[in-house]
Amino acid sequence: MEVKVFDNDVEKALKVLKNKLSKSGLFKELKLRRAYEKPSVKKKRKAIEARRRLVKARRRRY
Repeated sequence: MEVKVFDNDVEKALKVLKNKLSKSGLFKELKLRRAYEKPSVKKKRKAIEARRRLVKARRRRY
């Protein structure tokens, strides 16, 4: 991932970088990997996330 700094405005570049990283899901992934997650809990979480994505896609379609 790359963010260009214009006019030595590093703070704005950092803000853009954080926004891109959060949209890509990196922070969420780091949070999940901090602690062990039991396989049953992992399976349930993934099912909930998939359902959420499906509902969101349906909403966008109509």
